[in-house]
Amino acid sequence: MPIIKASFFNRDACLVAQQLLGKVIRRKYKGRWLCVRIIETEAYYLEEKGSHASLGYTEKRKALFMPAGTIYMYYARGKDSLNVSCKGDGNAVLIKSAYPLSENRTSTNAVEIMQQLNPTVSGQRRAVEKLCKGQTLLCKSLDLKVKEWDQQQFDNKCFHFEDINKFPEKIIQTTRLGIPAGRDGHLPYRFIDYEFARFCTSNPLTKHNIDKNLRVIKNQLLYL
Repeated sequence: MPIIKASFFNRDACLVAQQLLGKVIRRKYKGRWLCVRIIETEAYYLEEKGSHASLGYTEKRKALFMPAGTIYMYYARGKDSLNVSCKGDGNAVLIKSAYPLSENRTSTNAVEIMQQLNPTVSGQRRAVEKLCKGQTLLCKSLDLKVKEWDQQQFDNKCFHFEDINKFPEKIIQTTRLGIPAGRDGHLPYRFIDYEFARFCTSNPLTKHNIDKNLRVIKNQLLYL
């Protein structure tokens, strides 16, 4: 299947965020290929207050101002988080959640390896559906670390995104998570594969989480 090139990211961040749904992340760990399907993303722009880039250029945020397709990793509550720069200075997409994928090209014990990398707080095996349920759990399950990958390009030999020709039939568009008050938390820049909504960071379809900005996009990609 074709490996996603940097040019894929050289487009509007919201469009990239939607089109990443259904794509997979392949990561080689100690000679074994791990694979997860992207089910939740968030877009960020330089001009809106919810983005890191809105706080200005620093060496720590350098990747956000580098060419589209550059990996930007940072610590979220002390844990690793994966983003990719998009078209335009400061614009990027956060990979929010994924779901472990088993297919012919994935190592037979890939899920077990991810469970070893990402046990529960008590040291038990984490349930498969919870291995990548959130940006920091995703990075831990794939052994992706800020010190190794921030400001780097993808490496076809050990870490890349791939198109397996899977597209969500429906996409949920809603507001992002964890945006502080007064920092554009109302913007509907979070996208979820409808079929996998129950496995994302926080399911917006439940009565408790639903918000007025939620939309379900059927059989099309919405370009903002």
